Amino acid sequence: MNDDRPVLLEKRGTCLHLTLNRPRALNALSHTMVRLLDEALSHAEQDESIASVLLSGAGDRGLCAGGDIRALHDDARASGRASLEFWRDEYRLNARIARFPKPYVALMDGIVMGGGVGVSAHSGIRVVTERSRVAMPETAIGFVPDVGGTRLLATAPGELGTHLALTGRSVGAADAILCGLADHHIPARLLPALTEALGEPAGQDLSVAGIVQRFATEPPAGELPAQRDWIDRCYAADSVEEILRRLRESGAPAAEAAADELLTKSPLALKVTLAAVRRAARLDSLEAALDQEFRVSSRAFEHPDFVEGVRARIIDKDNAPQWKPGSLAEVDDQEVARFFAPLGPGGQELGLAQGPAGTPVNGGQAE
Repeated sequence: MNDDRPVLLEKRGTCLHLTLNRPRALNALSHTMVRLLDEALSHAEQDESIASVLLSGAGDRGLCAGGDIRALHDDARASGRASLEFWRDEYRLNARIARFPKPYVALMDGIVMGGGVGVSAHSGIRVVTERSRVAMPETAIGFVPDVGGTRLLATAPGELGTHLALTGRSVGAADAILCGLADHHIPARLLPALTEALGEPAGQDLSVAGIVQRFATEPPAGELPAQRDWIDRCYAADSVEEILRRLRESGAPAAEAAADELLTKSPLALKVTLAAVRRAARLDSLEAALDQEFRVSSRAFEHPDFVEGVRARIIDKDNAPQWKPGSLAEVDDQEVARFFAPLGPGGQELGLAQGPAGTPVNGGQAE
């Protein structure tokens, strides 16, 4: 019998197995799913009979393709506010996962994008397979990487994170591990056996990490190591315009292709994304980065590029978005800065990096 609950909970031995269960929508996250995950983790944290948590996605296409983009699009078109509350709860869930005190194993099999990265890449034990494609593709829809993605990408080696943030490209297992988005590669065919092993009583001194390591193998070779030279050189620039110039002049065909790709993205989203990643590198906690991302997401939600990007890429699929402004030269620096400005009084801020008296801690305020 089919179970249509959006998140399935099953306790196997001392392991709580959470399954994102919207396979037809590639397990895209709804607000209900975020709340269910948060409730499950809150319970698991207090329940002494639960020693670990395992997260997976239903079906064989991917863990999670991100948030429910169509719902966010419809809310933005209607000038609604539901999306802001979704992000508020989602980002709090991302922080909870990062600080979860018990082993949390995320099976990042297949497509893992946007919000899917948020519920997996902050966990303590992150497993990718030969089928994994991990990405933060927000610039293609006039949005900016969120769910803690700016911090993850800012801490990737060299300028790999900047490259992935601006282009929105997906990476396979080896490159995800290189960029710090995953820890172990396990062949997809072994995931059922891994799941079974995690649900069995622990053997002598065999930790959850030890069980996972028992199944791990070397992943197929990645693409990024051979591209590090031009990526690090070109993306070290302080502006998107200079990055583009360096990509064009690098002489590497792959760099030329990256430049072409950037020109299809929202010019405003590119500039805000570069600023967000650079700022995230100077913040000293995930909570501070999430606070910054909530400000940016709130501003991006109000901008017409988001609705237009989703229309062109997801709904009409004509892949011909009409960005406003239409070129990098037309993007005003003050408009970029506005995305990072405080949201105002009345509890509008996310406030994850706030102290007990409401004062910022751990880098809670971006400049």
